[in-house]
Amino acid sequence: MTEARKPRVGLFATCLVDFFRPEIGFASARLLERAGCEVVVPEQTCCGQPAWNSGHRAEAADLAGRVIDAFADVDAVVVPSGSCAGMIAHHYPELLADHPVYAERARELADRTWELAAYLVDQRGWHPEGIHFAGTVTQHDACAGLRELGIRDQPRTLLRAVAGLTLSESVNCAECCGFGGTFCVKYPEVSTRMVDHKCSGIVESGADTVVAGDLGCLLNIAGRLSRAGRDVRARHFAEIVAGMADGPAIGEGNH
Repeated sequence: MTEARKPRVGLFATCLVDFFRPEIGFASARLLERAGCEVVVPEQTCCGQPAWNSGHRAEAADLAGRVIDAFADVDAVVVPSGSCAGMIAHHYPELLADHPVYAERARELADRTWELAAYLVDQRGWHPEGIHFAGTVTQHDACAGLRELGIRDQPRTLLRAVAGLTLSESVNCAECCGFGGTFCVKYPEVSTRMVDHKCSGIVESGADTVVAGDLGCLLNIAGRLSRAGRDVRARHFAEIVAGMADGPAIGEGNH
């Protein structure tokens, strides 16, 4: 009997993961391999979201075209970030709707682009086995993942399968942390109040670790927790589910 071909998955690592937390990229690749995928990491650039959000359509379109070319020969594009996945899956078709070369290709790429937890749970039906994490975790539902992509239950499904892990929901788990890409730069006072409120809910949950699917949120939350003297660590859910949560948390040590 011929062995079924493994799906060829292109991992879109994201700029923040590449610059600040490459461990998330390694954890994502490990999870995809465990879920029966062949993982490739094409040479890639920014998805164009900062330019798109700032109104620089030409620059965003140029970056989008590069991403489309880079991931042309994979069965699925998987992203450990709801915001970048949302940019590709929702905004590329809009951005390139009138482009003579990339309009159709943008729609086609959007149809095969997934956020990591959604791909593992909804497409592969996979859950971790033999993974242990001793601690209480609370999930932050990042805005793009929750509101653009409908991601809520998938990371929780993965986390609940980890032995020794206790999941404790915070009352404001679905509220924005105040990062919002360029939002925190344009409106720092508003952003600070939002992250303060977010951190209060995290602390009240009794968790020793906050997890999310977007590194931007985690960097923002980890920084504020640290400045407030709160002993709560921040990790991407992939690090825990892949069994790669032994090292320094986000914001600790050098990365």
